[in-house]
Amino acid sequence: MYKILQKQFLNPTVCKMVIDAPLIAKKAQPGQFVILRALEDSERIPLTISDYDKEKGTVTIIFQLVGESTSELSALCEGDEICDFAGPLGKPSNLDGLKKVVVVGGGVGCAIAYPVAKKLKENGCCVHSVIGFRNKDLVILKDEFEAASERLAVMTDDGSFGEKGLVTEALEALIEEGNQYDEVIAIGPLVMMKFVCKVTEKYGIKTTVSMNPVMVDGTGMCGGCRLTVDGKTQFACVDGPDFDGHKVDFDEAISRSSMYREFENRRREAFCNLMKKEAE
Repeated sequence: MYKILQKQFLNPTVCKMVIDAPLIAKKAQPGQFVILRALEDSERIPLTISDYDKEKGTVTIIFQLVGESTSELSALCEGDEICDFAGPLGKPSNLDGLKKVVVVGGGVGCAIAYPVAKKLKENGCCVHSVIGFRNKDLVILKDEFEAASERLAVMTDDGSFGEKGLVTEALEALIEEGNQYDEVIAIGPLVMMKFVCKVTEKYGIKTTVSMNPVMVDGTGMCGGCRLTVDGKTQFACVDGPDFDGHKVDFDEAISRSSMYREFENRRREAFCNLMKKEAE
């Protein structure tokens, strides 16, 4: 069992937990993920490792309340234990040798982008970061990104915090300034990553994206996380989650990602109604 040492809601729908998991923390690297079950009868869900402390033996996860499983997880409290917590899984992000990079994060994807920015800075890389949200109430990890970046642009759709606009606008402005980047690393909603790649393709800048499709077993056996990359089938759990963004079939990935949305919404609503009845 894995004890929850800290729990904090970063905004109304995004929760941060620090988990006691020394064996995972010992080997964790940016870009990797865990698969967990909140309770014995919960489904397995993959969550990217947002941070880790090898000395304290802790792993940090940040997740958005989407369906029943994330709602079950968010209902646990400090001192409670998570049933299963397996990892680290997936290939670590390849960050060696990079001298100047833009890290682009969107929404809860910033939780995945932050450890990448942090590790790049530790490696001596010049890091420029662009993070985007719908509005000020959804902003997360701003201070952490400031500490890991030489330059930071915070964008909101409605202009209620930072600058008004899209992350692609801020990214293109940085490129047009004459910055020469070794790579752009984009992590966030599929649509955001798709259009980041359209921007960088114009300038011939290598772009890595982190894919998070439906995943069940995390070993490549179920096929749920399959993607088309450069015309070939790849599996996010064992071949990724990082891929060359210019070779990913985003339209296919976007279509597949919406298959279970209605079911997730119904299950979340049913769980919330159950919790309300128990509270009464």
